[in-house]
Amino acid sequence: MTITTEGPAPGVSGAADTEQHVLRLYRSHLSKGRATLAELFGSHMEVASSGAWLTTSDGERFLNCGGYGVFVMGARHPIVMEAVLEQLNRHPIATRILLEPTVARAAEAIVSVAPQGLDRVHFAVSGAEAVETALKLCRAHGKRHIVATGQGYHGKSLGALSASGKEVYRRPFEPLLPDVSRVPYGDADALEAALAARPGESCFIVEPVQGEGGVIIPPPDYLRRAAALCRSYDAFLVLDEVQTGMGRLGHWWGADLAGIEPDVLLVGKALGGGVLPVSAALASRRVFAPFDKDPYLHTGTFSGAPVLMAAVQGAVRAVKEERLVTRAMNLGRQLLPEIERIVLRNCADLVVEVRGEGLLIGIELVEGGLAGELLIELFNHGVVANHSMNGSTVVRFTPPAILTDSDVNFLLESIDGATRDLVDKRARMPEGSH
Repeated sequence: MTITTEGPAPGVSGAADTEQHVLRLYRSHLSKGRATLAELFGSHMEVASSGAWLTTSDGERFLNCGGYGVFVMGARHPIVMEAVLEQLNRHPIATRILLEPTVARAAEAIVSVAPQGLDRVHFAVSGAEAVETALKLCRAHGKRHIVATGQGYHGKSLGALSASGKEVYRRPFEPLLPDVSRVPYGDADALEAALAARPGESCFIVEPVQGEGGVIIPPPDYLRRAAALCRSYDAFLVLDEVQTGMGRLGHWWGADLAGIEPDVLLVGKALGGGVLPVSAALASRRVFAPFDKDPYLHTGTFSGAPVLMAAVQGAVRAVKEERLVTRAMNLGRQLLPEIERIVLRNCADLVVEVRGEGLLIGIELVEGGLAGELLIELFNHGVVANHSMNGSTVVRFTPPAILTDSDVNFLLESIDGATRDLVDKRARMPEGSH
């Protein structure tokens, strides 16, 4: 049977999807602000991706060092795609009443690479949902006092937002959860004071490296001391690895890098292999006990959906088989000093610091406007990077661990060109305008 049409139907991607047409749809149905942001980057429209590269509707290719940490294994990794397509064609969504093998195998896969003692898993879709799961587990044990860090980022649902550090995101939705204390990131003495004020009643949620905070790396002993303090004051330690997990830091987990065993570990972003959105909260048997006892205490319709669980299995397998954790470590050790050398040579007076761990790398500029300008210059040189939502002066790179030598050279050359153009552009601006 042959079906013919005169053109793409409304809502179906096709010839009608020009940049201006999509911008109009954004303004009409999504967000005028998002449309304005797209215009700052030339209104390019991404339509395809493969590995470390994405392609726009006009055929331009960009090295994807953005994606907010999703693409540890690049886009459309063949191992993940094969697993997802096979499941999609066979049984994508389950009833959640009968036994379903895919979710059981996915749980086994993620536990096999998790820090010791974390043998229970609750799957969700977004990172914020994983945070909500952790906060509910803490409350189920009577730990209602949340200790969080300044500039920490844990998502924008109401519970997760309560623990997030940027006031501008919280203020429109207050009052949020009560009993939240904030301590400076990296300050173990301040953490001890907060936990000592509510012994037995607290949980401490923290990132091993603050991603949205601007790639903030804590003092070497901070997380070990934090874990010891949580034990001393009978508090739960929730380690938010939604952005840092799955090899991003050159270790499977920031917990491994720090040598700690959290009570709850949160994972997302890269857990779906750069193909599907999926997250999880991993917990010890003791902490997970309330959910073990009552399976309906915390549920979600798409929690553990077979097609998502296929992505999890594919992602874990891809990281293992291609040794992406080691590759992330080696690439990070190669890139960080080279980026620092280029930046300090070209625009030292505009930069505060270049820092990173593994393939989470940040360039801190002296002001937020410069960070925005550098992002645009990088894009003009063929590289997609990200700003940091809680650290507006920081340009953040989260490249995939599959970069080739050619990709690395392209990235470094692009940073060189972008920083030179940034300086030239500012030199041409009228005096007093910057």
